Amino acid sequence: MNLTLKIWRQKNAQDKGQMVDYKISGIEPDMSFLEMLDVLNNQLVEKGDDAVAFDHDCREGICGMCSLFINGEAHGPDRGVTTCQLHMRKFKDGDTIYIEPFRAKAFPVIKDLVVDRTSFDRIQHAGGFISVNTSGNTQDANNIPIPKHDADRAFDAATCIGCGACVATCKNSSAMLFVSAKVSQFALLPQGRVEATERVLNMVEQMDHEGFGNCTNTGACEVECPKGISLENIARMNREYLKASFK
Repeated sequence: MNLTLKIWRQKNAQDKGQMVDYKISGIEPDMSFLEMLDVLNNQLVEKGDDAVAFDHDCREGICGMCSLFINGEAHGPDRGVTTCQLHMRKFKDGDTIYIEPFRAKAFPVIKDLVVDRTSFDRIQHAGGFISVNTSGNTQDANNIPIPKHDADRAFDAATCIGCGACVATCKNSSAMLFVSAKVSQFALLPQGRVEATERVLNMVEQMDHEGFGNCTNTGACEVECPKGISLENIARMNREYLKASFK
């Protein structure tokens, strides 16, 4: 495959940045998108140019680091996959591919395609945890009966990998799908009810402090989420927030 890549290049957070064109050939349809970028970077390094900086780690669709905006879509044209799981057979020979970083005020660009998503970490630190008795008298979680329906929904919410596709896709750069998933995975289980009030209030407050926008129920976040996190979690978080506000 012969491709034209239009890639966002930005030296640092202060640099204005611009789209730069690259021609690349010899790309196999069974290559992953990141493998294609590896080929490009090898060519750039051999010519003495700077490689394109992009985030990646596990390359198994688990960590969520490989967050790229490809042809105007978070993680590219496929559904239910991260960028590292996207294969070049989704494109045609001769295609022009636009590759950009996730765009959001709360996700400032560090370099090229790499953005700072530590705002998600700070939201987690604000309440995405439970306090556990470690005195030696800890109750075995398997001794707490939980309806299977609730357990399944909690596990579904917990599959969120925090990639930020929901934020990048939302016209308001809202993080409510991410935050609601983190709230829901505890709100549905008895272990999370003890600190439920503080959790939702603190996490929503931190989300607003980071500069994320609000939700206007467009639904694009659920469509682009590689793990299929449901909008139902946002409704649940709103209910949790309302209850907590009256306490």
